[in-house]
Amino acid sequence: MTEFFGRTPDGDQVLRHELRAGSITAAVLTYGCVVQSLCVPDARGRPGEVTIGLDTLEEYRTRSRYFGAVVGRYGNRIADGRFTLDGRTHELPRNHGTSSLHGGPEGFSSRLWEIAEADEDRVVLTRTSPDGEAGYPGTLTARVTYTLLAEDPPPGTPWGAGALRIDYHAVTDAPTHVNLTNHAYFNLAGAGPAAGLHGIHGIHDHTVTLYASRYLPVDARLIPLAEAPTPVSGTPFDFTAPRRVGDGLTADHPQLRTAGGYDHCWVVDGRPGALRPAARVAEPVSGRVLDVRTTEPGVQFYSGNMLSDTVYGPGSGLCLETQHFPDSPNRPEFPSTVLRPGQEYTSTTVYRFTTESGDRS
Repeated sequence: MTEFFGRTPDGDQVLRHELRAGSITAAVLTYGCVVQSLCVPDARGRPGEVTIGLDTLEEYRTRSRYFGAVVGRYGNRIADGRFTLDGRTHELPRNHGTSSLHGGPEGFSSRLWEIAEADEDRVVLTRTSPDGEAGYPGTLTARVTYTLLAEDPPPGTPWGAGALRIDYHAVTDAPTHVNLTNHAYFNLAGAGPAAGLHGIHGIHDHTVTLYASRYLPVDARLIPLAEAPTPVSGTPFDFTAPRRVGDGLTADHPQLRTAGGYDHCWVVDGRPGALRPAARVAEPVSGRVLDVRTTEPGVQFYSGNMLSDTVYGPGSGLCLETQHFPDSPNRPEFPSTVLRPGQEYTSTTVYRFTTESGDRS
């Protein structure tokens, strides 16, 4: 079902499309390609919101910290707000100190997208980013497909597992850089639109596994250091076995002090381009479990350090942004994010939800 959600100050309408597959539901906005709602059952079969969302378009325009949005053209940071491509330097808006973050202050997350296809369990959104938008060369045509997937119920339970699959695609008419990702904040204990502080249990008791033996330490600008990537072994960044988020956040480590918590990119083990495990999150009270698979080379684990308003405070949600590495346009040793005419940018991430025994009464 597609319905009216709001109108921008310029008079353009924003639509909301609801998706359903089995026991999982979602809602997607044409503003920012936002996943506004994602609802999955807990271990008792009771549905609940698992991502941070907002109720109104005005809130998304004024309060959102990229909640559920597709960020681009370049997700994450580009140092000094510039890069050189084929001998030409391109200047970008600097909206995070001296860096350009998530495509700048008017990136994809605050733009209107169009619904190209819409079904009960699938919606396709598109937008064309003109040459020079936010300083990026080339006219980029982007497409994002959200698909809900349902699985048969496990034995003895009335509900099944489900997943949200996100497929990204883009083409360009001139060489450019592109790195798209979704910036959903997950809270498996329960989150969602207008949940309020009392409706959120925080993410400190969530346990996280990252299928990554290396990560990218950062400088004060949160730009990867020259020696990155670095082994995680023996550090609070070792999530190769399940680690309680709160235990990591209280560890004494210079990288945690630099970022105010976790806001780093891990190098996902395995071959980039292949859909493979990137992360696993479990919440002990609800019993919800999230498994993340991606074709991307990295995953940015962000512990919501900078969340701060009257509803959602620090640690209300965590992000698992599947992506290329920060500042790749200026780091030739990193996997390339260059897209040229005649090439296709493709990326897939799957967020799969299951349950295990929970403690909530």
